[in-house]
Amino acid sequence: MTTAVETGLWQLDATRSTVAISHVTMWGMVTVKGAFGTVTGEGEVRPDGTVHGAVTLDAASLDTQHKKRDEHLRSADFFDVEHHPTLVFAVRDAVFPRKDVAEVEGQLTVRGVSRPQTVTAQVTGASADAITLTTEFTVDRDQFGMSWNRLGMMRGLTAVTSTLRFTRTSA
Repeated sequence: MTTAVETGLWQLDATRSTVAISHVTMWGMVTVKGAFGTVTGEGEVRPDGTVHGAVTLDAASLDTQHKKRDEHLRSADFFDVEHHPTLVFAVRDAVFPRKDVAEVEGQLTVRGVSRPQTVTAQVTGASADAITLTTEFTVDRDQFGMSWNRLGMMRGLTAVTSTLRFTRTSA
């Protein structure tokens, strides 16, 4: 385990963290990109080395730079923010097989549907009081009840990329 990931409580630094998505649409001709404006999170590294925590996204904060599309993404066709205002990745454990890599096992909850999700996170910055993790993984939106697909425009997986900086709050 890297020396920066010590026992204690860790808080997400929202000002230095980003979570973005991209999805190929229009029969493969256009890639829609967006970022979540509101991201929160916390974690705990326990004395036995296990890691628990969560990263929470405000679903309504997704911004694709297209107002009409963003409104549609907030609707019941996609995120249904009226009934499901957040997306949550709950960390069940993280293992550091190599110094700068974490294998993170968790559960992703979108629209009230939870699915196991494993991601590989690269440690891109570390000190005694802060750690920055970057990751990229894919999500099958159909598994979360987001199957809207007019005329077959939206197929395939959605890519999620994140840079998450956590600061240590206590030992």
